[in-house]
Amino acid sequence: MSASASPPPDEQRPRLGLRERKKLKTRAAIREATYRLVAEQGYEATTVEQIAAAAEVSPSTVFRYFPTKEDIVLTDEFDPVMEAAIRARPAGEPPLESLRAVLKQAVETILAEQPDEMRRRGKVMLEIPAVRARMTETMAETSLLLSRAVADRTGRETGDLEVRIFTASVMAVLREVTIYWAEHGQKDDLAALIDRALDSLKGGLAL
Repeated sequence: MSASASPPPDEQRPRLGLRERKKLKTRAAIREATYRLVAEQGYEATTVEQIAAAAEVSPSTVFRYFPTKEDIVLTDEFDPVMEAAIRARPAGEPPLESLRAVLKQAVETILAEQPDEMRRRGKVMLEIPAVRARMTETMAETSLLLSRAVADRTGRETGDLEVRIFTASVMAVLREVTIYWAEHGQKDDLAALIDRALDSLKGGLAL
């Protein structure tokens, strides 16, 4: 998700092996180095080589984990978690309510567990057009992934046009809400903004 996906509660998380834990630690170190350098010297002036040195890894390692510099800010490991969470929602629940619950839980958890990273991500996304553009691309990728779960839950074919439009619309809501939240100083309740935005998607704009 990019922009706002999050891990499930501790008791629901699978136990990771040593290799997986090392990968997560390396990714976290790269992200932390990136945010620190960006805060000190700006996004454009920060190079992948500088990030690698600060994270004590090679530039090739940075690119192995993150294909572009923008991905360092935007990419996380939780898209599969969100897909699983949608599949685990109660049978017969309307798709919009399933996605609402999953997205709200995601942002509430990440703001509780990683508030500084969430706020720094929002600031960079707001200020750097390249990051915002890449965010649109990564959210489209997340939308296609989540649409598989939505299709299965609604008895439709994977790739069904209406499913893709529906899921993409909800992800567009998340994108615009995140931008709005950042534009307004990150002071609002992000989960409440998601609720408000999805209500407007469901009911349309009143004349």
